[in-house]
Amino acid sequence: MAKIAFIILAHKDPRGLIAQAERLTATGDYVSIHYDARSSQQDFATIQQALVNNPNVTFALKRHKCGWGEWSLVAATIETVHAAIGAFPTATHFYLLSGDCMPIKSAEYARAFLEQEDVDYIESVDFFESDWIKTGMRADRLIYRHWFNERSQPRRFYLSYNLQKRFGMTREVPKDIVMKIGSQWWCLRRETIEKVLDFCQSRPDVMRFFSTTWIPDETFFQTIVRHVVPRSEIRARSLTYLIFSDYGMPVVFYNDHFDMLLRQDSLFARKISPEALDLKERLGALWQAEGLHFAISGEGKSLFRFLTGRGRIGRRFAPRFWETEASLGRRSQIFMIVTKKWHVAKRLTAAIRDHTDIPAVDYLFNELQAGLPDLGGVENTVGKRQRHRRALIRLLLAEFDDERLVICLDPSALELMQDFSVDRSEAHFLFIDAEFSDDYVRGHMMRVGLANPSTPEHVVAQLLPVVRSDLDHEAERVRDFGFENLYEISPYFSAEKNVAALAAFLNLDEDTARKIAETPHLFAD
Repeated sequence: MAKIAFIILAHKDPRGLIAQAERLTATGDYVSIHYDARSSQQDFATIQQALVNNPNVTFALKRHKCGWGEWSLVAATIETVHAAIGAFPTATHFYLLSGDCMPIKSAEYARAFLEQEDVDYIESVDFFESDWIKTGMRADRLIYRHWFNERSQPRRFYLSYNLQKRFGMTREVPKDIVMKIGSQWWCLRRETIEKVLDFCQSRPDVMRFFSTTWIPDETFFQTIVRHVVPRSEIRARSLTYLIFSDYGMPVVFYNDHFDMLLRQDSLFARKISPEALDLKERLGALWQAEGLHFAISGEGKSLFRFLTGRGRIGRRFAPRFWETEASLGRRSQIFMIVTKKWHVAKRLTAAIRDHTDIPAVDYLFNELQAGLPDLGGVENTVGKRQRHRRALIRLLLAEFDDERLVICLDPSALELMQDFSVDRSEAHFLFIDAEFSDDYVRGHMMRVGLANPSTPEHVVAQLLPVVRSDLDHEAERVRDFGFENLYEISPYFSAEKNVAALAAFLNLDEDTARKIAETPHLFAD
């Protein structure tokens, strides 16, 4: 049976830490605590006194003064692990937590989960090839030595860093080490912890290297575990649920996040607001509960991106200069079909191909399969198409040997529409009006990851009006922008009005436009 030794790094809230230790040990598990040496000695004494009679609690023998980005965080973790290994010989798993973490599953569930597979859980991806580092230093974290803290000693940090860069004082990563990076929060088996500690003892060269890297808590265990344990025995993920904002800051959870947290495929969550007293009480009681079933839906991160992104509509990065300078040409005509109902737009492009000689493709900036010809590789990823949008359109015009092209765009792609509208080419827009039924909105939520078949019905019901309002708002933004040559068709318009709009949009005669407008089931879901 799995027994967990929790390695807790804390620096504040002694009462909360005491409650956390008592809660985790009440189910027979263990706790090993490192309380930051920068914090109050009186607070540390209070913690020790409160937990002195608890046989399932121990403390790191040495307290380190920890600083963000420093080796001290790793040193404190190793010290606390050493204490746990000696004090708890029956512990099978070692789980790193902070004082801000709370359980989002029961101990019963956590043990059963860990017993399913004999593996370690630690996020561990390639340091150089992955996109884990969003901003700031990458290789410079490793090849230069960092003795000072960027936050508390910024002048010394950058003086040392810049001097090393100026005089080329670089170093190499130890040759037998493959650098990995990932979340600080892991859960490792006892045998893995023992291998890591043996490695630390036998490889002082690697320890010296990491002791002067920048932010080693994101690389040390992530790298060493992959070095001493076969890849097949590692699940490259953290069991602690956390979300980062666009600015690299952890999202804080509050009282109304309880149901959402329980649905995530994790055992703990970080960070819980100190003010979320009701959430802390409910999650605290959850750890000791028995016989609970947890319906995992896992939509939390996509839901966060959706809700926060709604407030940023209209704030876009400017396109790169080569995109704005590269014109499609004055004689080119780009016809853009804009609608959220992609199946309707695709019926229309099929009809345009059947009844005219105008080349027409589908959602080339959203889907890999968009009816594109072979363009030598630029068409292989959606991201590449978006980055080189005008180059892609020019290639398509050349491939079709035509100065006209019909494409489909999602209403959310307002920045793309703006870009094409200011080009020297002639831009035409056809907006297809749509009504969004509950079933359609539900399907849309599934497609974009806001929900899945396991998401509780009451959560879906709460999201329905929000998502529908967002879809309606996208349509209004297109209408309100003031595009020249913007036309609209709708299942609620008369046939003659739709024919006139199609004829004007594509510069067609009325008979041809009527054949397109009479496409069977054009607007049907």
